[in-house]
Amino acid sequence: MPLAGTRDIAELVAESASMPDVKTEPWTLKDVSILQVMYEIRQGAMLSLLPSSLGPTIPPTLVFTVIAAHESEIGPFTVAEVRVGCRAGARPRSFLARAYTDSPAAAEALATRWGYPIGLADVRLRPGYDRVRLEVKLDGKPILEAAMLNPEAISGSDVQWLPNVHLARIQRDGVEIARIIQVDPDFIYHKADRGKPELTSFDADAWRLAGAEPWWPVSASHVKADMTLPRIRFVLDPSKPAVAGVERVG
Repeated sequence: MPLAGTRDIAELVAESASMPDVKTEPWTLKDVSILQVMYEIRQGAMLSLLPSSLGPTIPPTLVFTVIAAHESEIGPFTVAEVRVGCRAGARPRSFLARAYTDSPAAAEALATRWGYPIGLADVRLRPGYDRVRLEVKLDGKPILEAAMLNPEAISGSDVQWLPNVHLARIQRDGVEIARIIQVDPDFIYHKADRGKPELTSFDADAWRLAGAEPWWPVSASHVKADMTLPRIRFVLDPSKPAVAGVERVG
């Protein structure tokens, strides 16, 4: 029998983004730098991290991502995410409980247009010749430090990243309801590297992932790319299994 999440989502819904409309227009960000580090986590918490509409991956994983947009219509910004590997029905996805950015304008755009559960923090992507580092500090306290070591060039076609799903509140018939929003960006890769993943600091509570315990490194990749945040095509009812709760937008 398929496994399903057991998480009480009331707290996540309460602090989720409120979206005035889910029919947003695409947003292309040119020449962004993206670092992604993946770790397996202990199985004991894999169901408690996910809402009941989603199931865990086997083995369960966490994905640590930082996106640095060097220029955009709202100025430069950097966003960090920690996502739980999951499945919506048979389809692989990654569930975002919390993100952070260093830009109030980016926080507003990502929250109102794509429903990101996002707050403000000091977010840094630090590239180097022998490593690429991710650092996030909240109120001066480190809540995430990760890196890719010893980069080696690969083809952009070798990079396969999972679409993002997260909880938000949307307006329907004058009432605010909770939905899981799917965001699956498009990428045009200009440069890609892979290397050894390293995780030196992770505050699970700060990312709304209490109980998540990373223990085994899986992969790390770093790219330069054009990234397009898309129109929202699907939302899910978090109280139903994904197959029964999927709703097409527009």
